[in-house]
Amino acid sequence: MIIYAWNCTRVDAYPVEDENSDVVYNVHYQLAGVDATNTQSNGNTYQAYIVGTQMLDTSTITEFIPFEDLTNEIVTNWVIATMGTEAVDALKLGIANQIDEQINPTSLSLIIGQPIPPTD
Repeated sequence: MIIYAWNCTRVDAYPVEDENSDVVYNVHYQLAGVDATNTQSNGNTYQAYIVGTQMLDTSTITEFIPFEDLTNEIVTNWVIATMGTEAVDALKLGIANQIDEQINPTSLSLIIGQPIPPTD
């Protein structure tokens, strides 16, 4: 099972828009996934993440939230709502595929003249 966590705390904002200050219009997000089931032989977890940006439509603001009152959870909900379920599911699938590739590699990077690293 993969546990996902969003970080949506870095944003771009308009200094002033429609009489509101610091209006967030773009979110720099990170979606991380940690495999809670499998661990590496050294005890570390398998994990992967995806970073991106999501533009927000500020013209649809019905209830403005001042910048100082924003939280990661609030902005994450905006990002998820704007992306839609299909896009969020695609991001999570990408992370799951990255983790699966770590667990069951289909390719190795090796250096000639160096020992071959052990596989888990």
